[in-house]
Amino acid sequence: MTTDTDQHRRGPRPETDAAPLPARPDTTAPDGIRPGERQDQRRGPWTRRGGLRRPLGVGVVTLWLSVIVLLPLAALTVAAFDDGLAGFWEAVTAPTALAALWVTVLVSAVVALLNAVLGTLVAWVLVRDEFRGKRVVNAVIDLPFALPTIVASIVLLALYGPNSPIGVELNATRWGLVVALLFVTLPFVVRSVQPVLIEADHEVEEAAASLGASGWTTFRRIVLPTLAPAILSGTGLAFARAIGEYGSVVLIGGNIPRETQVASQYIQQQIEIDRPQAAAAVSVALLAIAFLTLLVLRVVSSRTQRREERDA
Repeated sequence: MTTDTDQHRRGPRPETDAAPLPARPDTTAPDGIRPGERQDQRRGPWTRRGGLRRPLGVGVVTLWLSVIVLLPLAALTVAAFDDGLAGFWEAVTAPTALAALWVTVLVSAVVALLNAVLGTLVAWVLVRDEFRGKRVVNAVIDLPFALPTIVASIVLLALYGPNSPIGVELNATRWGLVVALLFVTLPFVVRSVQPVLIEADHEVEEAAASLGASGWTTFRRIVLPTLAPAILSGTGLAFARAIGEYGSVVLIGGNIPRETQVASQYIQQQIEIDRPQAAAAVSVALLAIAFLTLLVLRVVSSRTQRREERDA
């Protein structure tokens, strides 16, 4: 039997003895926040995590991209069509302009294909092999990003130009253009493939080897399909970079019309002879090629991602 003293010692029972809580007044703190309200619910440009609210953030990004990218491209397009559509077409289809565009696309395609093979091989060695000086080689890969391209042109001219110390003269030849563009586009495929190789599952390769598959079969049937999207992405970026390159080819290329003159050198030549509309027209043609390349890469990447999500 429970006595009154025991009940007093235990306290009120929650089911029957608890008194109702008084209503909490609807008050507001001096800083405008009601009790229990989160900090990021306040009106203002900043959220709790320190980021901009969506409307202001989108506005800042749009303004920045407009000033840096969209406005210059719009001005270039307007300048290209100063003489109308007929003038634009005439400037782009001029024999020397077509020759410069053809040389640019041809050399860039060769460079992109070589990068796809050699860049993948370099990435494979850096990830799968251990050797002395590996960190040095890994750092040298990024050197073209930091080195001014005109310096690369001077070095290549001293190495492969007239009186070459190694007896190989590539000055004023298309192979000289290929070597120069290979130098500046080296990191793209390597840095695209390297992370995929690092994250690749080695157990699948070991299982294939245990079942008797040769090294080439394992690479072709297992490794290559995994690396294909990264290889394609790096190759496309290398191609897009090569078609607009100027500094690395300005000296070793020779700037010979219809032979080694690339589109960027043709554009500079048109500016020097006071034909800005022709220069702008060829620039828009290069821009269209680069945009189409990036669009294809985007579509392929989206399809690959959807396929991976569906298979998962």
